[in-house]
Amino acid sequence: MSFVIDAAAQDLLFREARTANAFTDEPVTEEQMQAVYDLVKYGPTAFNQNPMRIVLVRSDEARQRLLPHLAESNRAKTASAPMVAILTADNEFHEELPHLFPHIPQVKELFFSERPVREQSAAMNAALQAAYFIVGLRAAGLAAGPMTGFDFAGVQKEFLDDDHTPVMIVNIGRPAENAWHDRSPRLSYDDVVTAV
Repeated sequence: MSFVIDAAAQDLLFREARTANAFTDEPVTEEQMQAVYDLVKYGPTAFNQNPMRIVLVRSDEARQRLLPHLAESNRAKTASAPMVAILTADNEFHEELPHLFPHIPQVKELFFSERPVREQSAAMNAALQAAYFIVGLRAAGLAAGPMTGFDFAGVQKEFLDDDHTPVMIVNIGRPAENAWHDRSPRLSYDDVVTAV
């Protein structure tokens, strides 16, 4: 089977891409981050809810506030990454639904009036958007080091409010020569797919 995108693009986005653990010191610009977001915002979510929110950790002061909340093995790579993003789920995403999903004006009240339902939906759809974000970074020629090895409650208290839940932290930049480990194995099609 042939794909619409060529083999080089497939390699860039998937086959040759890795989780980056080291980066060059080349800065990541506001324009790059905006371009990535403006691409990945089109990825589908349930009811077009778009619950992911991004906190860019730019200043040295903010970085120093973040580091103690990371697993010790993640601190050095986050300290040296040109850009760090805290990806979060907005548990009050439903307030935007009249604008984002005008096909059913009452969707906010019909499906998302209860906070536990919103939290579950926000977590799942923000994680989906986080995956788009990682692929978008790769499409921009950047490398991503996504991590969940951190104190979620501590990061929420330090950077967020009660309506935003951390999903992951992503180190971002141009990969250094020693940026990644060898490719780890993946499950085969037959290991994963069952036809019914």
